[in-house]
Amino acid sequence: MVKHAVAVIFDFLQTIVLAAAMFVIIYLFVGQPHIVKGASMEPAFLNSDYILTEKVSYKFNQPERGDIIVFEAPNRQNADYIKRVVGLPGETVMVKEGSVYVNGELLNESYEPNNTDPAQFLKEGKEIVVPEDTYIVMGDNRPHSSDSREFGPVSIESIIGRAIIRYWPFGRITQIARPLFEQ
Repeated sequence: MVKHAVAVIFDFLQTIVLAAAMFVIIYLFVGQPHIVKGASMEPAFLNSDYILTEKVSYKFNQPERGDIIVFEAPNRQNADYIKRVVGLPGETVMVKEGSVYVNGELLNESYEPNNTDPAQFLKEGKEIVVPEDTYIVMGDNRPHSSDSREFGPVSIESIIGRAIIRYWPFGRITQIARPLFEQ
């Protein structure tokens, strides 16, 4: 009887350890939940939306313009930011008269109403070249976003992954698609 009880407990513990190990592997290498904090990505994401970030695709491919990425905040320890990729390595990016220009062409951002103000890093009318292995990222709600205009390009090493699904609140569950850009 005692041997049977010990065997049942041992089987139960094995199941728990295996499930925990699978969870840790998935969390560290495949996907991770994130909570949107603040208004920087409105209207696409609202404060307290929950998104799932996948971590695999950027091991094989580079981020593309329009991807919504999660990365380690360069100006805050232990914080992650959620922003949209605007400038790719080797491109020139400029903020001028409320709009973003990439390689000298106006970036048609259907999700953003052309109210991009310059900041400490991206100054009005000053073109910068995006360094290799870095990206210019901006929030969709530019007046309420701390982004590359302020702290500069984001390195590929600091990118955690790409937002793929908003899973909370239930009424707003959606797959996160990359917008089409007409340049």
